[in-house]
Amino acid sequence: MQTAENGTFGSAPHNVSREKYVRKVTWIGLFVNLFLSGLKFVAGVYGRSQALIADAVHSLSDSTTDIAVIAGSHYWSRPPDEDHPYGHRRLETVVSVFIGVVLIAAGSGIGWQALSTLHEKHGSPPGWIAVLAAFVSIVFKELIYRWTAAAGRRVKSSALAANAWHHRTDAISSLPVLVAVGGAKLFPSWSFLDHVGAAVVSLFILHAAIKIIWPGISELIDVGAPKEIQKKIKTIALKNSGVKEVHKIRTRYISTSIQVDMHIVVDGTITVREGHGIADDVKDRIIAEIPEVLDVIVHVDPPESTLEKID
Repeated sequence: MQTAENGTFGSAPHNVSREKYVRKVTWIGLFVNLFLSGLKFVAGVYGRSQALIADAVHSLSDSTTDIAVIAGSHYWSRPPDEDHPYGHRRLETVVSVFIGVVLIAAGSGIGWQALSTLHEKHGSPPGWIAVLAAFVSIVFKELIYRWTAAAGRRVKSSALAANAWHHRTDAISSLPVLVAVGGAKLFPSWSFLDHVGAAVVSLFILHAAIKIIWPGISELIDVGAPKEIQKKIKTIALKNSGVKEVHKIRTRYISTSIQVDMHIVVDGTITVREGHGIADDVKDRIIAEIPEVLDVIVHVDPPESTLEKID
């Protein structure tokens, strides 16, 4: 049996584009989310559980991030044009940051609601249908998280990875509901667990939001690739015997891919055609050996330029 890592629910076919695959995965997540929202709402009404009804509303609000990914993928997949010569991939980063902001709002709201109602007591204890619905929600949301996260890693989609975390936070937020509903059913005096658990879960949600937002902000302000990547780029370039020096390596992220701009020093007596061939070889080597690299711009300098080099 395949694991979720390898694609329990199926893998991306070779003839399906990256963005179509992202939309397919997200559509399935959206339908599962809507089903679970309806299940929890009905179970909350019939099971007399205010916590489960609130959780249903929370799950329904999560659908906004699914819609954001589906809509956004139609735009970030567009090819480069005159106004966007590097393409539209950064829109995927914007969607990821948006998901993180939604998570911060959800986590803050859950935490505030839990703390402000800590002194309140529930009425009649909930029914077992509410306990069952909360358990089913946790299981399904964890499964959809694992599948979506694996899909995000497979196609290197930051938006899909961020949305996967949203599925997990929804599963986590259902845990205190399960504990509270089950505890209130078995021990009616334990209703306070609902509020305490929700407050703890809000911290997990906020932590997940920060993990999603920070990489996106780093990309938007053009933070370069790690030093290890830059050293590897230099090492690969020097494999070509025609390269004497490598300097002025600059990198930036475009979604999960890296754009490289670099200078190489070659023998000043070779022809322009030979220098161009060396540059092309360096570019091809870097793209082949570092999967994250999307494109490389290589500037060819004569030996005297080393006087101004920047390591």
